[in-house]
Amino acid sequence: MATVAFHTLGCKVNFYDTEAIWQLFKNEGYEQVDFEQTADVYVINTCTVTNTGDKKSRQMIRRAIRRNPEAIVAVTGCYAQTSPAEIMAIPGVDMVIGTQDRDKIIPIVKQFETDRQPINAVRNIMKTRQFEELDVPDFADRTRAFLKIQEGCNNFCTFCIIPWSRGLMRSREPQSVIAQAEQLVAAGYQEIVLTGIHTGGYGEDIEDYSLAKLLWDLDKVEGLKRIRISSIEASQITDEVIEVLKSSDKMCRHLHIPLQAGDDRVLARMRRKYTTAEFASKIERLHEIMPDVAITTDVIVGFPGETEEMFRNGVEFMERMKFSEMHVFPYSKRTGTPAARMEDQVDEEIKNTRVHELIDLSEKMQLAYAQQFVGQVLEVIPERAYKGAPDSGLYMGYSDNYVQLVFQGSEDMIGQVCRVKVTEAGVNESKGQLVRVLETAAVVNL
Repeated sequence: MATVAFHTLGCKVNFYDTEAIWQLFKNEGYEQVDFEQTADVYVINTCTVTNTGDKKSRQMIRRAIRRNPEAIVAVTGCYAQTSPAEIMAIPGVDMVIGTQDRDKIIPIVKQFETDRQPINAVRNIMKTRQFEELDVPDFADRTRAFLKIQEGCNNFCTFCIIPWSRGLMRSREPQSVIAQAEQLVAAGYQEIVLTGIHTGGYGEDIEDYSLAKLLWDLDKVEGLKRIRISSIEASQITDEVIEVLKSSDKMCRHLHIPLQAGDDRVLARMRRKYTTAEFASKIERLHEIMPDVAITTDVIVGFPGETEEMFRNGVEFMERMKFSEMHVFPYSKRTGTPAARMEDQVDEEIKNTRVHELIDLSEKMQLAYAQQFVGQVLEVIPERAYKGAPDSGLYMGYSDNYVQLVFQGSEDMIGQVCRVKVTEAGVNESKGQLVRVLETAAVVNL
């Protein structure tokens, strides 16, 4: 039996795409083996969001070639899209497929087997207007299913290369999203995470349809317990979206809303499409309609031109927003973006100090958020045995408002909705006590 091995770099969307490519090989009768093993075909799904992403991608490509010089080495993903010639120049690379035409990977592999000539299948992504249908009927971890609803981005923020590697915004057909959701529920998933490159932009390219309408349609999917949006821009939280969040009991009380900077001058240089005041008014509105909502965010530290005063403004603003967690990144130059050419780059050491300050603030806010729920009972879908102590009978999972809870349970609870009482708050994880499993309604005495 022919074997295939995968290595994925970068974001959740890439991991989704790899799963989809695996389905194509699986249907062709391939067996999947670990990337560190000898395989007949190696697929490296690359990332280009930073210069380091490019470098790591090259390292993994070379590793596959060394592992089995006879294997077919196929490179796909964002770095493949932006720099196909650079990748084709690596001796041993047999084919390069960018962020489109991945649905044709099997015919491309077969063509290579016949001709034994390297294939560059990368086309101009900027001309692509169709969403590429790649289905993933199930996921290895079995509790949360990812559902990709859109591709590409029209924003062109000054620090970001992604529109050039993923192309412009294109949405998946609504009926296709719903059909995939129904298939995932039939496979036993109770939670679906909507994902994409610019997820909240869904529907901007479809007449008389929108993200809010899609959420209402998903709300009607029988057997689906939770809908989570992987990320949404503040400007995309329209009155219609707010209405769904308020009225649907399937929408998770957790939203990831990238802030990137807490000072208007920095936001303007980043070419973000909002001011701090606009961002704050959306957050306040969300707290009104969804008490206890968890709002997580992304922040870039040390963007070119960020002064101490701008950074302080940002810190103050973030404290005011009461995020439940912040993903903090030091700004890193991405060749080919306007920000990389800006004159006033911030010193690495200053960046480092600021990053640490914000990570400390994030942990403080995470703890403060979790502390509100001590003594309360939350609904949790256990995902796996607790890694910290695998034989202890402890399991972990997330509540709908994204509190990670560790509690005593059993294997058969994985993927079921459990009611868990929060007994102790922590930064990354909190402790809980099982009250009952909703599916079997077996009551445990507290």
